[in-house]
Amino acid sequence: MNAAAGWEGILDEGEEILWQGRPDGRFVFKVTHAFTFLFGLAFAGFALFWMIMASQAGGFFWAFGLIHFFVGLSLAIGPPIWSAWSRRHTWYTLTNEHAFIATDIPMMGRKLKSYQIDRKTRITFEPGNPASLYFAEEYRRTKNGSRLVRIGFERVEGGEEVYRLVRQIQKDDA
Repeated sequence: MNAAAGWEGILDEGEEILWQGRPDGRFVFKVTHAFTFLFGLAFAGFALFWMIMASQAGGFFWAFGLIHFFVGLSLAIGPPIWSAWSRRHTWYTLTNEHAFIATDIPMMGRKLKSYQIDRKTRITFEPGNPASLYFAEEYRRTKNGSRLVRIGFERVEGGEEVYRLVRQIQKDDA
């Protein structure tokens, strides 16, 4: 049996594509964004206040506040914008053995990650429209150590059907 077009050399022998989709790329403000939004707004607000006060002294000294103003704005609105933008450059594929997440983010390049789906895979399903399905976790390095990040098919239309397919894969593996 031939692999699906574009999947030659990627899928294992006998592996079949069950579902393909893309995440919803709409802008979403989550509760987790609230702290960075408020901090960034305060940071940008103070920088704006400083620039106004410095401009009253004359000259271009006020311009040194611009970097702080834009850093504050990026902290305030960056996380939800980045989340939506990265989802717009993401594709999902579910086979009878793996879940694949492909990204093609400009300046970061193309990446394809695969995650084994079997009866031991812990699945977390978050219903909704769109729904999310998580099947892996990994630690990502931060400037203060690392944090645990859930990995899965986020914000997909018809998430209930994808969840049903994953549960069927798990049953078939038993």
